[in-house]
Amino acid sequence: MQHCHHILFVSQGLVDETEALTQAMSLARNHKATLKALLVCPLLPKEMKDYRGSYLHSLKAQLMRSAQAARDIVKVDEVTVPLSIDIECVDTPAIHIIQRVLREAHDLVIKAAEPKEGDKGFKAIDMALLRKCPCPVWLTRPIQRHRHAIRVAVAIDPQSSTPEGHALSLQLLGVARTLADHCSGELHILSCWDYAFDAYLRDNVWIKVSEDELHQKTSAIKAAHQAALRNLLSVSGIQGHFQLHPLRGLAERCIPSFVAEQHIDILVMGTVARTGIAGFLIGNTAENIVQNLTCSLLALKPNGFVSPVAAY
Repeated sequence: MQHCHHILFVSQGLVDETEALTQAMSLARNHKATLKALLVCPLLPKEMKDYRGSYLHSLKAQLMRSAQAARDIVKVDEVTVPLSIDIECVDTPAIHIIQRVLREAHDLVIKAAEPKEGDKGFKAIDMALLRKCPCPVWLTRPIQRHRHAIRVAVAIDPQSSTPEGHALSLQLLGVARTLADHCSGELHILSCWDYAFDAYLRDNVWIKVSEDELHQKTSAIKAAHQAALRNLLSVSGIQGHFQLHPLRGLAERCIPSFVAEQHIDILVMGTVARTGIAGFLIGNTAENIVQNLTCSLLALKPNGFVSPVAAY
C-alpha cells in the first residue's frame, strides 16, 4: 500500500466485481500504479470444446462491464488507468495467480472474496493466497458506507519476540494509517493481551494463590503490554486520528468480535509465516481470526517470507 506500483486484480468470473475493481482503480490512480487483471476459470471438459470461445468471451465481457462501472464510480478514464485482461483456464488457480505475482513482480493482489455461506471466513483459493502469496493480499467484501465513512482497523502484536514480527507490526501500522487516511481518517488499533495462567490458578484446589497475588500479576502483564504498545506507536511515528483498543483475551476471539461489534469494514493484519526459506506457515491464531471475519481483509506477511510456489 505504501509502495504500491504494480497491482494485480484477480477475477474468477463468479460475482459482480465492480466494488473490488473500484478499489483497485482508485489505488492505481492514487499511487500511479499499473493495473492488470487476471481472470482464472476452470477448463471446460473436452466434450464442450466447441463452446470454449463463447465461454471465454462471456467471462471477459462481464469483467469489462464491471470495469466500466468501476471507472464511472471512480471517475477515471482508460488513459489514466489502463487495464489489460489475461485469461487462464487452469485446474490450480491459486498456484497460477502466485506464479503471475512472482514473474511480474506485483506488489499487491486485489480480489473479491469468494461468496461463503454465512458471509464469514474465506474459501479455498482465498486461503491459499493468504498462506502462500508473497505480496499483500486484499480480499474485498461489499461495503455499504461512503468512502469517507469506511472504518479501518489494524491488528498488531506489540510484544513480538522476533525482529520480523516487530518489523511487521510497524509495517501494518504504516499501511493501515495510509488506508485510513483515504477513508474515514480514523484508525482503530487492536492488540490483545492476557494472563494465560489465570484460568489455571484461580480457584485451584491444589495451588492456593490469593486474589491479590493474581490481581498484581495480571496488572503487571497488562502494564507491560501497554508499555510495549506505546513504545511501538512511538517508533512507528504514525500521526492522525486513532483509537487504541488493548483487548484482554485470545486474539482469535477478541478480534473477530470487535470487528463485528464495531462494524469495521476493513481489517489490516499479518499472517505468521516462516521467513527466509521456501516454506510457509499460517499460524493457528491467524487462521482462526480470518475464518471468523465478515469484513474485507488486507493481509501482509513478514519481511523475508519466501513463497513455496516457484515462478515457473
